[in-house]
Amino acid sequence: MAGWNADTAAGPLGSGSVTLVEGSSFCISSANGDIHPEYPHGVFYEDTRILSGWNLTVNGEPLQPLAAKAKEPYRALFVGRVPRSDGHADSPLVVERLREVGTGILEQITVRNYSSAAAECVVSIRVEADFADLFEVKEARIQRRWDESREADGDALTIRAVWQDVRKSVVVSASGANASPEALTYLTVVPPHGQWSATFMVTPTVDGSAPVAPFDRPKEGEMSPRDLRRQEWVSKIPVLHMGNRSIERTLRRSYDDLGALRIEDPDHPERIVVAAGAPWFMTLFGRDSLWASLMALPVDPSLAFGTLQTLAGRQGSTVDEMSEEEPGKILHEVRFDVSSGLALGGKSAYYGSVDATPLFVALFGEVSRWGFAAESISALLPHVDRALDWIRDYGDKDGDGFVEYERLNDRGLINQGWKDSWDGINFADGTIAEPPIALCEVQAYVYGAYLARSWIAFDAGDQGLAAEYRDRAALLKKRFNEQFWLPDRGYYAVALDGKKRPVDACASNMGQCLVFGIIDDDKAPLMAERLMSREMFSGWGVRTLASDMGAYNPASYHNGSVWPHDNAIIAAGLLRYGFVEHVQRISTALFEAAEYSEGRLPELFCGFSREHFDEPVPYPTACSPQAWAATTPIFLIKTLMGYYADVARGGLWMDPVLPQSYGDLHITNAPMANSRITIDISASSATVTGLPEGMVFHHGTRPRAAELVERARLRGKA
Repeated sequence: MAGWNADTAAGPLGSGSVTLVEGSSFCISSANGDIHPEYPHGVFYEDTRILSGWNLTVNGEPLQPLAAKAKEPYRALFVGRVPRSDGHADSPLVVERLREVGTGILEQITVRNYSSAAAECVVSIRVEADFADLFEVKEARIQRRWDESREADGDALTIRAVWQDVRKSVVVSASGANASPEALTYLTVVPPHGQWSATFMVTPTVDGSAPVAPFDRPKEGEMSPRDLRRQEWVSKIPVLHMGNRSIERTLRRSYDDLGALRIEDPDHPERIVVAAGAPWFMTLFGRDSLWASLMALPVDPSLAFGTLQTLAGRQGSTVDEMSEEEPGKILHEVRFDVSSGLALGGKSAYYGSVDATPLFVALFGEVSRWGFAAESISALLPHVDRALDWIRDYGDKDGDGFVEYERLNDRGLINQGWKDSWDGINFADGTIAEPPIALCEVQAYVYGAYLARSWIAFDAGDQGLAAEYRDRAALLKKRFNEQFWLPDRGYYAVALDGKKRPVDACASNMGQCLVFGIIDDDKAPLMAERLMSREMFSGWGVRTLASDMGAYNPASYHNGSVWPHDNAIIAAGLLRYGFVEHVQRISTALFEAAEYSEGRLPELFCGFSREHFDEPVPYPTACSPQAWAATTPIFLIKTLMGYYADVARGGLWMDPVLPQSYGDLHITNAPMANSRITIDISASSATVTGLPEGMVFHHGTRPRAAELVERARLRGKA
């Protein structure tokens, strides 16, 4: 995936840090703009830290930070002042650092002198480059030691490094500077009440010699490529107004973050996908990209279609135990760097995901209803059938009808569902479940995949194939409710372990099963009650694990935390089964949580009770923005709108249940097939204008595709 480009994202990473991201490049720095190698700071290009130190001094002093502001997602302004050497508190020298991320970074430094006397200044940036890979930095385990050489030539410094047979380098230049092996320096005099500026450029090279494309700087009065991409994105997405201004702000922030996480393939520029999250996961993921693009369908359906096309192009074709690739399997993650590849089984793509493959089929089923060209949909169908073959031939390892996972090598992920931390799947007493593990939500995804293939076949007139997958789905649902339901607990087991024992922890996973309809109607009320119990619902959302479980820890990654995307999926499932008040409660809690982080929901937050902490407790290393979290507000509102499009059947359904506190909702420029529609919702009434010719608006709930197939089957028997 080398050479991918992206719209960009920005946000804090830990206390006082500032993150800027564009595609495979991103920058994390302290509040004064400096980069320190002892922290997870740096400028990264294709998963390699090309700058590990970037320290500005004026007259030998680092800047005292005054402000740091992300002006655009890929551009930030840092303001600081130069400490006085005479001991006085106020300094007349204020320094601005305007930084932009692209292929490397471009940084304009401006020194402003507010004194009536001229100021002699030594402006210097000290440079370090350790070429550590992203995982080494993120996990604070720098292992490789590169043989480094530095060459200063006029106003440029080149740092080269070799590790085994891998060569890398970076060039730092600034017109008119004096370059040394350690730093680039200017000696200047800033006039009274005047200013002085210089521009520094950092550019990585390919294979340690040939420079990559230079940082694309716009001409005077022109917009940068990053600004143009952002402007184009904004012109294509819906414009939203809501009576509740706080929720409106959160939704608009979600739009911005979603645009920032878009990745575009230069070989297929029409294929746009969603990266998983900033800063560490600005790359293609299977599960994350599929869920995020599904949740964002009302904003930009092309993201889902591009994600399907891109994942189809990298679908597994062989058996490789190191990368866990298998024929028909959808990848888990793509990485660029050499050692990153080693961490993922020796290849740039790693396939250790049990759920990406059925999700691929389920998402295809949704996308096929959104009015894309028939030939484009047909081109993906062979990949869908290969994915279904993987479910049968490789996913169901023991032939019991359930899809399980067990890593194929000792460097793969231990857990391969969405809760992929090593201790993420456990029994009620806290004991870790042993593989092969069949997760409850994965069976629901497979159920959804079977139904999707059934109605696609039905639409194509293939009644035999439609019946085959309808029957597979029915059998899976029957077995699932027999073996995963815990009647004495009133909830579903999170999984079956390697001995086919129900893993009896009360976890949020079962909530995701609702949205696909695999839950028996008579069991749903008990499960819904448990999801909203004091043990599961923190007040800010449904916890990943109930507080009365042995492994519960509110500050853990997957054993008691609250994940917004998880809650959004649960909410959609609860509405499917008619639990409107539960959905409204979850949605409102999450929108209120977003108020504490400037309208942006993080990847996750801690699961402490709202009774004990009157604001959400941040999880220390949560990605922000993160694709699932960015699309959560969009998906929540879509759910509460009862919004479902089926262009193939010529209908748009809406059955709104927005809480009164949300106010009226007005949306313009919403994509629908080849048109743009306007939606107005007030209380439980909705109106839609601008629908494409042949489409009809229905006030109510759309019949499920599986129900339509079953009705047709019964009519055929009559």
